[in-house]
Amino acid sequence: MAVEFKLPELGENIEKGDVVRVLVSAGDVLKQDQPVLELETDKATIEVPSTVEGTVTEVRVKAGDQVKPGQAVLLVDSNGAGAPAAEPSAEADAPAAAEADADASPETDEPADGGSGKAPARTAEVVDIAKGRSAARESAPAETRPPAASDEPPPADGAGAPAAPSVRRFARELGIDIGAVHGTGPGGRIGQGDVKAHAKTQLRSGGGAGAPVAAARLPDFSKWGEVESRPMSNIRRKTAEHLSVAWQAPHVTQHDRADVTDLEAFRAAQAKRVEAGGGKLTVTAILIRVAAEAIRRFPQFASSADMAHEAIIYKKYIHIGVAVDTPNGLLVPVVRDADRKTITEIAAELGTLSEKARARKLSLDEMSGGVFTVTNLGGIGGTLFTPIVNQPEVAILGVSRGATEPVWRDGQFVPRQMLPLSLSYDHRVIDGADAARFLRFIVGVLEEPMSMIL
Repeated sequence: MAVEFKLPELGENIEKGDVVRVLVSAGDVLKQDQPVLELETDKATIEVPSTVEGTVTEVRVKAGDQVKPGQAVLLVDSNGAGAPAAEPSAEADAPAAAEADADASPETDEPADGGSGKAPARTAEVVDIAKGRSAARESAPAETRPPAASDEPPPADGAGAPAAPSVRRFARELGIDIGAVHGTGPGGRIGQGDVKAHAKTQLRSGGGAGAPVAAARLPDFSKWGEVESRPMSNIRRKTAEHLSVAWQAPHVTQHDRADVTDLEAFRAAQAKRVEAGGGKLTVTAILIRVAAEAIRRFPQFASSADMAHEAIIYKKYIHIGVAVDTPNGLLVPVVRDADRKTITEIAAELGTLSEKARARKLSLDEMSGGVFTVTNLGGIGGTLFTPIVNQPEVAILGVSRGATEPVWRDGQFVPRQMLPLSLSYDHRVIDGADAARFLRFIVGVLEEPMSMIL
């Protein structure tokens, strides 16, 4: 029996991927869980395993193609093996699809103008909101992108909201969950005015996935000389989108310096011991463990601002992301439960994650769930910088290159190794005094490595 192998869901909010390699050919015998495609997604390069067994009779994609979950990529003669895991071919699906189309709600498929060619009357401010939300829908990161009106039906939690189809369409245009809107009409009925008021409240509060993100139109640079336009890779595009949204949070950066002279002596003394445990005793590995201890004392640094519900989400776990510079762009693998691991364990895990990042072998799970990020540019250089908070986190610790400097101690200048640190934080959640205390705690532990044990 011929069945189609359709691309499964790639991960939360991942809508597409680029085919890097096709790992099977027509005539190959396919086994359960055998990798069939290598895809580059917005977050990582992953291998897609088969859910069927049988002989490949047709390969429907090639390297360079862009594919989406649910798209048929292989045709397999299952011979009865693995058939339950696959989906019938397109021919078998055709009657069901036709029936589904016939039953489609006009509320989902109709244009907002009802076919008249004219948009509903709106105030200029709401037109701006709609434009902003439309731009944000294209540029916001997948974690926060609202569904387009033509992509999805009304959210399940708003299915019972008392609103006319035209009002529901209007809400979808603005990227608003109709179920979250307070209706002021009879019996709580929701009108367009209620939707407008809800949209304005979201924009004023800085929350909501539809906060506008400007996409500036560039001049024609070719007027002044030769130019070349290269499309962004998925990772670069995702980084640009994510940071554009992240930058909208009110950032403050706190700078400090740690005297790590004694720490460097500790690193030299313990390096062999950590290498025997499978890792390298780097400043980054130590900082991950120190930051985890700081978060235990200052739990607001492992939180997120939920402006839509006017709440702060406190996470009871301490997973710390580490920015890794790779030839393919910046990736942030996550060290899980950093507060429960020794520095040796963290060093070994960090080495493995960094190697996988550079080899484009990180899984989506290995890049998810972080509550705080450490980014170390000391190996490259620089004195200070202002890292951007990795939303929806609320803080990030930046490390610059250490240097030997004269420091006044006991009535004389002595050479000491000083390490610059930069803590950026979301001021909606974290006050400056708390940020200063958090960073001073980190500095104190780095200056006296044994103090954390005590």
